Amino acid sequence: MSGAGKTAKLAKRPDKTPAGEPAARDKRQSEGKQQRNLDRIHHIAIAVENVAETVTWYANTFACEVEYQDASWAFLRFENIRLALVVPHQHPPHIAFLSEHAEKFGKLKAHRDGSRSVYIKDAAGNAVEIVDKDSLGALI
Repeated sequence: MSGAGKTAKLAKRPDKTPAGEPAARDKRQSEGKQQRNLDRIHHIAIAVENVAETVTWYANTFACEVEYQDASWAFLRFENIRLALVVPHQHPPHIAFLSEHAEKFGKLKAHRDGSRSVYIKDAAGNAVEIVDKDSLGALI
């Protein structure tokens, strides 16, 4: 019999070891290791050919708010992240991180929404935008 109709059971990570001790991750934390603050992703930008058409599709398909829209890009806000829709010859598809020290990555460029950022490449050549947290004000 083939495995087509079988459902795999996923093992739940135990919170305690068989001896009743905290699991390894929890044990490391309880040994005085400080939790470090994780970086925050501000938005992901995907390339689209028609911004208006794509905004309509996302707005009709998902619960989101249009924060900004023009012919070359749009900004959609979801509960946990923003999605930028960009025209390829205007903006590269990218992932954007917030940084209190964005200038350490290079010269910041001012954008039409008042934010400032710099684009860099990750180890695989993907575009990464580093957004100056202070330049966003209430847009965070």
